Amino acid sequence: MLRVDFNSPIDPSTNQILDDKRFREHLPTVQALEDTRLVVITHQSRPGKKDFTTLEAHAAKLERLLGRPVTYVDDIFGRCAREAIRGAKRGDVLMLENLRFAAEENLTLKPEEAKKTVLVRRLASMAEFYVNDAFGTAHRSQPSIVGLPLALPSVAGLLMEKEITNLSRVFSDAPRPVTFVLGGTKVDDSIAVAQNVLAHGPADRVVMVGVVGNVFLLAAGYRIGRPSERLIEDLGYMAEIERAKTLLEVYGDRIVLPDSVAVREDGERVDYPLNAIPEDAQVLDIGTEAIQRVAEVIATSGTVVVNGPAGLFEEEPFALGTYEILRAASGVEFSIVGGGHSGAAVERLGIEDRFTHISTGGGAAIEFLTGKKLPAIEALEMSRKIFW
Repeated sequence: MLRVDFNSPIDPSTNQILDDKRFREHLPTVQALEDTRLVVITHQSRPGKKDFTTLEAHAAKLERLLGRPVTYVDDIFGRCAREAIRGAKRGDVLMLENLRFAAEENLTLKPEEAKKTVLVRRLASMAEFYVNDAFGTAHRSQPSIVGLPLALPSVAGLLMEKEITNLSRVFSDAPRPVTFVLGGTKVDDSIAVAQNVLAHGPADRVVMVGVVGNVFLLAAGYRIGRPSERLIEDLGYMAEIERAKTLLEVYGDRIVLPDSVAVREDGERVDYPLNAIPEDAQVLDIGTEAIQRVAEVIATSGTVVVNGPAGLFEEEPFALGTYEILRAASGVEFSIVGGGHSGAAVERLGIEDRFTHISTGGGAAIEFLTGKKLPAIEALEMSRKIFW
């Protein structure tokens, strides 16, 4: 039984899968298990969302990419699923229905509690071994992630191994200097990452951009325009300004802030130094001078970890910071992109092959970089003690 993360962007009107990146990332693990009777389990979206749907299209997509038949089973753990698995032959690939159609899969449970769920007990009865390759859900404590490893002998898949190996290297033998570039809107997560990597040594420098950078500019005493300040308030991050102040006080010599910003004026991109940002302007990117400075910091690095965009990269005039940071990062010896929006920007630039690793799990990668032990990894370690 192989747990993957095929959760993908879908057109709700046609059920067409718009991006098959996650399918492609899991292919090596699926191919490595080609001599087994393979039961694939995964999820799509969550209850209440427009793209919460069956996995019929997912089975068809996997079949096309794999070049082998994939049988879609319109059932999770009932008679239909049991009979399909019982009738499978070595080399067959089956995909069960969306796990989140089962209410228990939407619960957050401790491994021991998850093991007792009907979902886990029924799924475990239909398999001999469990392989978890779903790094994108490794930070979730849901039954299929943390319960199945306690019910079956379990191992990590090849994608899970690749993710953990590359992300772990940042904390061990990564080429120095190590530079983190933290951006986007997830300020609390980024501050947690900064706190961990600054306090425990792997980061020689941390560059703050995006809304994260704006919070640090406020913490440093700069005014960034009323619209930007209101956005931070609306996102609920005013309290993070104090945490940012503390980091600046303790690690200020290792934190790099943008020295200029870009705003929209009459539909155009206009740059301003920090001491001249108009009160009615909204910061939408780091400025051109800041981009040059950050690119220089990155160019002198041995390792760069990028997580989060530098601005509103969906609009071309304000994608400059994000794109130039990624272009610079793609040229260093060891380069990691934390998935999510940064991964999407890399794909848009068409430079995926220039990076050492692009994570498939934005949330999981962030939690890993904060120093937290991911529930999926803990469960696999527990399984090893129980069964191996």
